[in-house]
Amino acid sequence: MAKVLELPKLSPTMEEGQISAWHKKEGDKIDIDDLLAEVETDKATMEYKSFDRGTLLKILVPAGSVVQLGQPVAIIGNPGEDVSALAGGSGGGAPAQKPAAEEPKGDRAAQPAGGAAPSGDAPGTAAPPAARGEAVSPPTQPAAPQPASDGRVRASPYVRKLGRERGLDLTSVAGSGPRGRIVARDLEGLKPAPAAAAAAPAAPGELAAPEARPLSMMRKAIARRLTESKQTVPHFYLSIDVDADPLNALREQINADLAATVAEGEKPAKVSFNDLLVKACAIALVRVPECNAQFTSDAILVHRRVDISVAVAVPEGLVTPVVRDADRKQVLEIAAEVRELAGKAKSKKLRPEEMANGTFSISNLGMYGIDNFGAVINPPEGAILAVGQVRREPVVRGEQVVPGRRMAMTLSCDHRVVDGAVGATFLKVLRQLLEHPTQILIG
Repeated sequence: MAKVLELPKLSPTMEEGQISAWHKKEGDKIDIDDLLAEVETDKATMEYKSFDRGTLLKILVPAGSVVQLGQPVAIIGNPGEDVSALAGGSGGGAPAQKPAAEEPKGDRAAQPAGGAAPSGDAPGTAAPPAARGEAVSPPTQPAAPQPASDGRVRASPYVRKLGRERGLDLTSVAGSGPRGRIVARDLEGLKPAPAAAAAAPAAPGELAAPEARPLSMMRKAIARRLTESKQTVPHFYLSIDVDADPLNALREQINADLAATVAEGEKPAKVSFNDLLVKACAIALVRVPECNAQFTSDAILVHRRVDISVAVAVPEGLVTPVVRDADRKQVLEIAAEVRELAGKAKSKKLRPEEMANGTFSISNLGMYGIDNFGAVINPPEGAILAVGQVRREPVVRGEQVVPGRRMAMTLSCDHRVVDGAVGATFLKVLRQLLEHPTQILIG
């Protein structure tokens, strides 16, 4: 018996997803755990695997479509099984988007959506129904759908939402639904009108229209979470400037030693400033556990684990893969893990569990030439450390001014969890570790 497949929840915070690609086509045999499609969620691109056996009889949602949780996306069953009733929308959930190829043709165009028999006021008929006793003239081909002449947009909230996400001007879209109503399939293949307008030169005295870039699933999640953070978490900021010469010397020595131990032609492993910072922060959090905490309505939770979220920039925004038990790992282990997680992030292969349940975050913009900044806390964590670049500048050593390296860092704290004195103590410990970095290797 045919079965409608609905979009499942592929990550804990997922509310909707975009079908990136189908890995099966209509007529393919499906087995349990077969990869059906890739779905872009608010976190990453996830694999949608089958829980059933059968044949893929119908794909209801084409690649590129935004789909709500529980919305029908495909139908499986036995080969040759009639699924017209299910494909017509009886599977429940939000309306499924259908490819343009499913548009009825010929004399079937007079039937209303869902396959019901034509009635006297069925949309799409070229001529009004004949009165009782009158001769019936042969049917004519239906006219092509036209945009509403009164400028009104006849569309459901779901279709309006799709239009906003894709940057489409629905007033110029011809609806193929009942009474000219715009349905999801009418939006397939359309290009954003604002982008086209932006490409054309503006008339004298007119402002050029901006390019509309629809929000990705990740950007929506970033907007939602960071707005929530700034509105509900009372931030305050503590900044320090540290002597980065000892840390730089240690890093250069480690990398030189690593290069000397590999065979000729092999690529040596390397340690970055960020890898050393992750380990230093892990040690500091063990020594000042009050910064390794989060706020709840009933209690402050002081974590016994040190799981550090490391911000990684990707084209769609920012993700924060987590280095688990960073206090128990050596610097080389952390370096290898961060490289692996960053590679997964940029290829959208991070699993939800690799981005969840961090206890503290580090955001480093030094590689972009930023001297200092204040980062937004990543809830439910209680603090985040913003790290600037290592700057070359004159410094005072004893009675002399000599060339040196400095590095600015700002700790953003949730004041419900971390008081000023606690945050200052954490930074004091961190500074001491960074300016005497051999402690990072033995800590």
